[in-house]
Amino acid sequence: VPTQLFTDGITNKLVACYTDEGMGDALLVRVYGRRTELLVDRETELRNFQVLRAHGCAPDLYCAFQNGLCYQFLPGMALGPDHVRDPHIFRLVAREMARVHAIHANGSLPRPILWQKLHRYLSLVKTELSPKVSNPSLPQDVPGPEALEQELSWMEATLPPLGSPVVLCHNDLLCKNIIYDGTRERVSFIDYEYTGYNYQAFDIGNHFNEFAGVKEVDYSLYPSKETQLQWLHSYLQAYKELTQGHPGDAQVSQEELETLYVQVNKFSLASHFLWACWGLIQDKYSTIDFNFLRYAKLRFKQYFKMKPVVTALQVPK
Repeated sequence: VPTQLFTDGITNKLVACYTDEGMGDALLVRVYGRRTELLVDRETELRNFQVLRAHGCAPDLYCAFQNGLCYQFLPGMALGPDHVRDPHIFRLVAREMARVHAIHANGSLPRPILWQKLHRYLSLVKTELSPKVSNPSLPQDVPGPEALEQELSWMEATLPPLGSPVVLCHNDLLCKNIIYDGTRERVSFIDYEYTGYNYQAFDIGNHFNEFAGVKEVDYSLYPSKETQLQWLHSYLQAYKELTQGHPGDAQVSQEELETLYVQVNKFSLASHFLWACWGLIQDKYSTIDFNFLRYAKLRFKQYFKMKPVVTALQVPK
């Protein structure tokens, strides 16, 4: 059986197996990266994969094995930073995210996984990456454990009062996790390792951060306010249609738009913090050829640069 190795991922190894030259019958085998169970709850991932599949938001899952999954290959193009800024494509992305967010939690009131995840990653950074002696082995330009604790406490006090609803989130919507099928004019999201109930504004802010790319990070590509408002308008329209039953005519007020804009940009800080801690952990364990430490430093730098800017934003009264 011919195979093709995909090299874009920085968490796992991904291989397509097929017999048809056009890869029309391809299926994907994903092998988990080394020690990624520290970062990802695999049972939860499987459960979320099945929930998304039941709602038409994920491919068919064929089987799971001890260190990986096998699932349907989705035809199309994995997006890059230039594609996600294209208004035609970003409207499709906004509407697809609304579809995922509209999957309801069957009557229970889900809790956001953000804080549990951040505390877990931070405790791994502190215990796994500090030697038993008193001085931690964090590089000079990475904040020390006390400073990180302080930032996490600040976020826990500042972000929940913004009132962002808790919905089913992808939580890792980088460009390469979006497949654009030009023949059917739709996008699909892949890779549900970090999927779970979380703040709506986190999922969107996290995606906006990913406009900067992963391999060559460039934060000048973060979407302008104008682009964000267009994106958020498409999103809110779709989300209201799906959750309030106004197909085709949901109205979005300027106040709703501005409120979501402020929430999203404040929550984008938590996204920088999360992936910076993730990068420090991956730097220690991953065998994938990627400079995780440099990536972690970039995310911390952007967190501290944007903190005073987004702190100044006010939700409209």
